[in-house]
Amino acid sequence: MEELNEVYDYAKEHMQKSLEVLKKEFSTIRTGRVSTQIVDSIKVDYYGTPTPLNQVGSVIATDAQTITISPWEKSLLSEIEHAIQQANIGVNPNNDGETIKLFFPPMTVEQRQESAKQAKAMGEKAKVAIRNIRRDANDKVKKLAKEKVITEDEEKKGLEQVQKITDEFVGKVDELVKAKEAEVLKV
Repeated sequence: MEELNEVYDYAKEHMQKSLEVLKKEFSTIRTGRVSTQIVDSIKVDYYGTPTPLNQVGSVIATDAQTITISPWEKSLLSEIEHAIQQANIGVNPNNDGETIKLFFPPMTVEQRQESAKQAKAMGEKAKVAIRNIRRDANDKVKKLAKEKVITEDEEKKGLEQVQKITDEFVGKVDELVKAKEAEVLKV
């Protein structure tokens, strides 16, 4: 039975990773409130080294639609401005000589619906990943039975348990998608 527990642990661990990936992807979806995570992937040329934006200055969401970036060194203002323009995040940086402000317009109903669709698509991708892990786990269970490491009854129970784990994680994906859609559609 220990072999089966290893298969279950494998399935749970990898399915959990799929959930983490989904959560990370969700952070890129714009909601009604602006999030500093929108600029997390932006790299600034800091003396020849591509450096994450939040390591060359403070990045703060000053209100629901504004992100303010205050560089540690004023000489980086134009580099930061250039990096933001290159990142194409849907807004132009406003440089006032001290800080850079990003003003995000309020989202339209269409943009909210598009973001909700994006969340659903990301959820589907996560479910596909989870089902692939289920297939791998089922193959491992069948292999154990074929090699006579476990009995036919244990194989049957093993496949049922893998399905239970899969259903649990698919349910978690559905909950995450539902919560993200609600967050996006809330005005």
